[in-house]
Amino acid sequence: MRLDETTRGDFPILERVVNGRRLVYLDSAASSQRPRTVIEAMTRYYERSHANVHRSIHTLGEEATELYELARDRVQRFIGAAAREEVVFTRGTTDGLGLVAETIGRTLRAGDEIIVTEVEHHSNLIPWQLVARDRGAQLKAVPVLADGSLDLQALDRLLSPRTRVVAFAHVSNVLGTIIPVAEIVRRARTAGALTVVDGAQAAPHLRLDMSALGCDFYVFSSHKMLGPTGIGVLYGRRAVLDSLEPGRGGSEMIKEVWIDHAQWNDLPWRFEPGTPPIAEAVGLTAAIEYLEKLGMDRVAEHEGALAARAVKGLGALPGVRVFGPPVGVPRGAVVAFAIEGLHPHDVAALLDAEGIAVRAGHHCAMPLMRCLGVVGTSRASFSVYSGPDEVDVLVDAVAGLRSKL
Repeated sequence: MRLDETTRGDFPILERVVNGRRLVYLDSAASSQRPRTVIEAMTRYYERSHANVHRSIHTLGEEATELYELARDRVQRFIGAAAREEVVFTRGTTDGLGLVAETIGRTLRAGDEIIVTEVEHHSNLIPWQLVARDRGAQLKAVPVLADGSLDLQALDRLLSPRTRVVAFAHVSNVLGTIIPVAEIVRRARTAGALTVVDGAQAAPHLRLDMSALGCDFYVFSSHKMLGPTGIGVLYGRRAVLDSLEPGRGGSEMIKEVWIDHAQWNDLPWRFEPGTPPIAEAVGLTAAIEYLEKLGMDRVAEHEGALAARAVKGLGALPGVRVFGPPVGVPRGAVVAFAIEGLHPHDVAALLDAEGIAVRAGHHCAMPLMRCLGVVGTSRASFSVYSGPDEVDVLVDAVAGLRSKL
């Protein structure tokens, strides 16, 4: 049985009818839908175990703390981290990348260099712009090639003894390009640079192993991987986390405080100030359990097949330009396209009239749009509940738009 045939009934929202048609949800890269198990786990927490964590010895406080820290253990196993202390909870990918940039930024000096890439989401670009501006550092970018891959020869030319950080996406949220993380990490480490990986579009779809990737930091969001909004994960290699001071202040991040100084808490809590997203951590645990039950290899195979089907189908239509790796090259679960003569926002509106939800615009990647020579694209993206029949519905609808023109 196909994966979507197994999973689709687990997602209540997919029973909706939009504009008189069964909902075809192809916007999972922006935010995935949630299975009943996630919704029920969070409801059960609020109904039975809600209290603040780490601060109370009463029954509810202990139950809430146990559930919260259980989520950390599940994340550790899911991403292949060496220790639970390497898992820091954040509000999401953007928050995690900002936290890393703020923390590393304190160690930078004028003339230091930060390398990003032309495919980056703004969340992995703007924080480094701010750091470069405030610390007098220089920001450089690895070019993207015509096939959607990165110019690694250019990376070698950009790396220098002054390079302190190399920040890049694991999977492009526009092109779907799967970036060779371990190879870039190897080159960056040779230059003595820290590596920061935006895993927002990879964690929901690919099997992760931090020991194999070798990066110093890896950041992703729960809401793109069947979990709730409001929580994300920052993985940090323990040796690096131990060497850094927290960039933000608050309650849980300290052991003892005086008027003029403080003693930081142990890892990972020194990077988690304030009341954490407890119910969201419970939901994230349920989401991870759901994905692990399916098997990440099976998830990757299913979604890769959908992306390939969409690339082939849309690419065969006259007047339709598909971006990213060509047919036959593995890609993430996103396919961006443009229709000659139609603005991407109009494409999304016309598809919505037929019950098809896609993303439209610059996808928070405006430098990449300039490289591609477009103002924006329409983007279809897939998850475990997406099926080949939905890809065919999309292709037929896009063909219909062309015929109407």
